[in-house]
Amino acid sequence: MNKVNLVGRLTRDPEVKNTTTGKAVATFTLAVDRRFKNKDGQKEADFIPLVVWGKQAEFVGQYLSKGSQIGVSGRLQVRSYDGQDGQRRYVTEVVADEVYFISTKRKENNGSNQNGLSTGMGNGVMGLDEDFHLMADEDDIPF
Repeated sequence: MNKVNLVGRLTRDPEVKNTTTGKAVATFTLAVDRRFKNKDGQKEADFIPLVVWGKQAEFVGQYLSKGSQIGVSGRLQVRSYDGQDGQRRYVTEVVADEVYFISTKRKENNGSNQNGLSTGMGNGVMGLDEDFHLMADEDDIPF
């Protein structure tokens, strides 16, 4: 079984490109806090590269930005390529099958987030891919 579930914040805006066949692909890095503090009492984080494909990649590029808090469910992927110097390089990343919007970096009091999406009505937005979900409010999260 290869299943990954993460909750964290984007470290930068997603970068969306299209393949030669026209399929959208979004890449970004997710900062995920560790559950413990280091010897200096500071929280540490892991910075995990993510890849999202298809319509969901387009929505990620449109609605998410640096600081957005999201949950992702997907799989771990290790791929390799030959660098310009002829050396084999390995890349480990999470390929997200589902992306859950949790919050933006700053809270709004009017029921909408900074991207203009209503977050007061359940777990989705009209017209979004079925695997792209909005969570109602950060205060509604059960943990």
